[in-house]
Amino acid sequence: MLFTAQTIPYASTNQFSKIVLDYLQGENVLKPFYTAAPDIEAIKKAIAAKQAQNPDRETLVQVLQKQYEGVEATAAVQQNIQALLQPNTFTVCTAHQPNLFTGPLYFIYKILHAVQLAQQLSQQLPQHRFVPVFYMGSEDADKEELLHTYVQGKKYEWQTTQTGAVGRMIVDKALVALIDEMSGQLLVHPFGKEVVDGLKASYAIGTTIQQATFSLVNALFGNWGLIVLIADSADLKKKMIPVFEDDLFQQQPSQVVEATVQKLGEHYNVQANPRDINLFYLKDNLRERIVKKEDHYCVNHTDIRFTKEELQNLLQEQPELFSPNVILRGLYQETILPNVAFIGGGGEVAYWLQLKDLFTHYNIPFPLLVLRNSFLIIEKKWAERISKLDLDSTQLFLPPIDLLNALVEAAGQRPQLNGELQQLSALYDSLKSTATAVDITLQGHVEALKVQALNKLQTLEKKMLRAERNKHQAVSRQIAAIKEELFPRNGLQERVENFATFYAKWGPQFIEALLQHSLGLEQQFTVLTEVQNEA
Repeated sequence: MLFTAQTIPYASTNQFSKIVLDYLQGENVLKPFYTAAPDIEAIKKAIAAKQAQNPDRETLVQVLQKQYEGVEATAAVQQNIQALLQPNTFTVCTAHQPNLFTGPLYFIYKILHAVQLAQQLSQQLPQHRFVPVFYMGSEDADKEELLHTYVQGKKYEWQTTQTGAVGRMIVDKALVALIDEMSGQLLVHPFGKEVVDGLKASYAIGTTIQQATFSLVNALFGNWGLIVLIADSADLKKKMIPVFEDDLFQQQPSQVVEATVQKLGEHYNVQANPRDINLFYLKDNLRERIVKKEDHYCVNHTDIRFTKEELQNLLQEQPELFSPNVILRGLYQETILPNVAFIGGGGEVAYWLQLKDLFTHYNIPFPLLVLRNSFLIIEKKWAERISKLDLDSTQLFLPPIDLLNALVEAAGQRPQLNGELQQLSALYDSLKSTATAVDITLQGHVEALKVQALNKLQTLEKKMLRAERNKHQAVSRQIAAIKEELFPRNGLQERVENFATFYAKWGPQFIEALLQHSLGLEQQFTVLTEVQNEA
């Protein structure tokens, strides 16, 4: 056993937005924006809805088989692809862009969540088969977000002049040099060579980023039958031609989503706002928005122009040249997949809640939304420090100053003037009664004196607490070191560190342990603490 696990409510981490916490709590205000909370009964209804939709399984399997040509696919992956032809097979899907070397840890957490949930559903509903799918958002062009990663706190960034969809960019010497640079940190660990060799095997010079990501994800998760889908496909996009037409020429999707945004915006900050046209023009090293100007259509920041008729013909003949933005991407995913549950992070869940009416409009079943698993990994050396301070898992999420105050108070060393404050308050109340009896107009004056006096006493209490904290500088430094290690850049570990940091130390056992502790439909944050080696 590599880890012990403890689960805590997401609300206790102080790291998730109000809309996500309200969704998890089933607040009534959000119920119009999704179909049902994720449970087994809801899964059964989602299955019935997908059966009624009857997505094109043959085209999906043909595309997958083509994408897996020349790839060393496990028997589990091959069997799952073939199973998609059967009407009783459904998918559990998660999605992400092709971040450099998979980017932050949550990239692999969401994939393992999909694997775990698919396994659980297959056991609980044996008349059906559920397969995990990783939908690669390879058409994303955000280089600033995607082309860097962190290993043990050090940032590695691929500097490239290539443009367009990141998935279509070509691995070059500069990118491979990053792996060599990372190896200095990784090779000192037992499995460092394995992870470095794996990265180099996937990110070979001349390979596209989407092919490299496909290869790496397949190598890491193929044993569990994970299917990787690159949606940058002409055959799959043909299924979206009617929606794309509607978006280009009627602007219907933006109208539908905007109405939802207005309703949701009465209670929450919205994640994504629709544009009049929610499609990009995608060709070679170009991905730019399509905009309408007077009687013609333009590709933003270029000289490319189309008449309405030219654009209509282009969509019919080359649908692969059209790339959906965040408003249409989910609809595309659910159109081509026999999917019943979508696993996403807090931001994803928030913007999917804006899309339910769009799915209703196009008669596509809205998937069950499952917040992806989150983990905090605590290595032995840090667990020992935490144990010496007698901290519990929930306290780790407190700001350093609050954490120190809690320790001082737990030790019975926190100076408090509660009794003095009460006595002072009672004294002024008595004075107010006496003064009011003499002159009613003195009531406000005495009340003001009371407020001033109490404020001064509270200020004294804060100074006393600060002085007490100064006596605990060693503890304060320990807290600072723990927080810096477990919460890099003042955020969750999973949003910064790359999987290679931990794989180099623990190897395949790390992935297996994460899967073992991955939850299915339960929605809790998990703290994983490394255990001592068994004798």
